[in-house]
Amino acid sequence: MGKECVRHVCERQERKWNTMQIILLEDVKTLGKKGEIVNVSDGYARNFVLPKKLGVEANAKNKNDLKLQKANADKLAKEQLEAAKELAEVLGTKEVTLKMKSGEGGKAFGSVSSKEIVQAAKEQCGLELDKKKIQLPEPIKALGVYEVGVKLHPKVTGSLRVKVEEA
Repeated sequence: MGKECVRHVCERQERKWNTMQIILLEDVKTLGKKGEIVNVSDGYARNFVLPKKLGVEANAKNKNDLKLQKANADKLAKEQLEAAKELAEVLGTKEVTLKMKSGEGGKAFGSVSSKEIVQAAKEQCGLELDKKKIQLPEPIKALGVYEVGVKLHPKVTGSLRVKVEEA
């Protein structure tokens, strides 16, 4: 009986430490980021990760699908970067003119906002820009020509020339 109990305990311990590889479909705080392959215990995988659709079993088919998804995402990111670089070159050649009322010494009444710059770029140049991407360190409050940064991509920032004239 003693040997049988020892064998039974060993079998339980082996089952206890069985692990399963999981491909995460979403970020899981305690495990990792989306797309990572992690080792988790069988019970945790069967009772938590798989039923909540946080991950799938890392078999050959799912690993191949993950590889294809990563390749597609890399290709898409590269295309977006190239498009942003092209748009930055186009922005460098464009100039937007805004009219403002001004007082003595060329001091404007009010200021030019990023919303006004985006509207003028759409009307005058046909460029679709997002006002959140316009980088104005400080509001434009005087007449003149300004270089305004436009964040097109995390790695690409273009420059748009804004000319403020008296109305």
